[in-house]
Amino acid sequence: MEYQNSQPAAARVPELPATAPMPGSGRTVISEAAVAKVAGIAARAVPGVYSLGTGPSRALGAFRDAVGSSDHAAGVRAEVGETQVAVDIDLVALYGTPLHALADQIRAAVYSAVEELVGLQVIEVNIEITDVYVPGPPKPGAVAEARPSREAIQ
Repeated sequence: MEYQNSQPAAARVPELPATAPMPGSGRTVISEAAVAKVAGIAARAVPGVYSLGTGPSRALGAFRDAVGSSDHAAGVRAEVGETQVAVDIDLVALYGTPLHALADQIRAAVYSAVEELVGLQVIEVNIEITDVYVPGPPKPGAVAEARPSREAIQ
């Protein structure tokens, strides 16, 4: 049987078979860093989020990006208990995005991702919008003139 999926390989999330836990088989500990990373990826996927983190962490993130590294948990803190988690997110919104609606969409995305992927109950997602990104005017010469394309000579 051949497996076909329209998603690219990097975007596929493997589906594991559901099995009942075996009594006495051990324990699973999920770190705060792992939960923060899942929450950060979910938050960044919401339209209207310009970046996560405060000024200094965004500057460090820009440096990481320049050297080819990334921190998906930047701007996200998680407190993990045995069965529950609380998440705090600092972010910069894109100008023109309704901020309360953005926060609600981020909360919904984080609740869904953390509960589905991590398996812990999310008790709260606190969001602090620390800034609003306003794009500057386009630089002269940066916008190419629209020119009709040449037709191929036959």
